[in-house]
Amino acid sequence: MGQLPKSKIEQLKREKREAKAAKKRKVATRDKIVRFLIVCEGERTEPNYFKGLVKDRYSEVRSEEIVGEGKSTCALVKKTEEIRSRLEHQRQLRFDRVWVVFDKDDFNDFNEAIALAKSKGYMPGWSNEAFELWYLFHFVYLDSAISRADYIKKLENEIQKKPGYEEYRYKKNDKGIYALLQSIGSETLAKERAARLREFFIESVDYKSHKPSTTVDLLVEELEHPEKLL
Repeated sequence: MGQLPKSKIEQLKREKREAKAAKKRKVATRDKIVRFLIVCEGERTEPNYFKGLVKDRYSEVRSEEIVGEGKSTCALVKKTEEIRSRLEHQRQLRFDRVWVVFDKDDFNDFNEAIALAKSKGYMPGWSNEAFELWYLFHFVYLDSAISRADYIKKLENEIQKKPGYEEYRYKKNDKGIYALLQSIGSETLAKERAARLREFFIESVDYKSHKPSTTVDLLVEELEHPEKLL
């Protein structure tokens, strides 16, 4: 067999170097990934929103597991421990950030649930009174205490002001809610409004009295910019 042409030898060497570099990049990316576990009170409403977010915002340094559990407050935090242990055992990988997402509603253990989550190293993504407050902030600022039903009425009214949405009716388990908020609302203003509202309660750890208020924006920020956690 004759000797390979010089050009062919150089091509093979180049391909070998490129393959080696690609392997290094793959390892580096894998080492730097931020792994999220997000366990939500709602079985579909909150999971649909967060799944829409991560679907539309691909990141090489983020992976996520989003679970809708149908439990509330302290029961949800306790269930999160079970879910985390099971998934970490299956995946043989630890989660870097564990978020527990729940509402105040009429539950009496709201403060206890937040304290329990923090004691386990989890991030509580809570809303007082309802998750829909975060949606509403995409359109308008609100600093008065209202009911869950009133959140939905206000949200519908704001969306109906937009051209083409005059007949809009809110559906709790809408898979397209994230895309809708992105197209006709302002996430930037929503984040500003949520942060502004928390300033009113900064001296108090009686979270059940923080009405209205939410920390969902903090989770959204982490999912959108996981590189800041590295």
